[in-house]
Amino acid sequence: MPKRYNDEFKKQIVSLVDNGKKISEIVKEYNISRSTVHKWVKDFNNSGLFKAKDNRTDKEKELIKLRKENQQLKMENDICPKG
Repeated sequence: MPKRYNDEFKKQIVSLVDNGKKISEIVKEYNISRSTVHKWVKDFNNSGLFKAKDNRTDKEKELIKLRKENQQLKMENDICPKG
């Protein structure tokens, strides 16, 4: 099961990076993967948020909505008898 970190901890890590601490040092000291640290820094510096859904562009949101709608229509089409 993946580790869960609260937003306050993530903000502390982002702050360390933004203030010049090397990511390699953070990875060793806190036992966090390099890719996780990069993702937190990118997400937080882009939007001030960590949740993926909060960092989606309008186009990404629209694509997800359209895929859900398409899936729903396919299911309805499979259920309805073909005349």
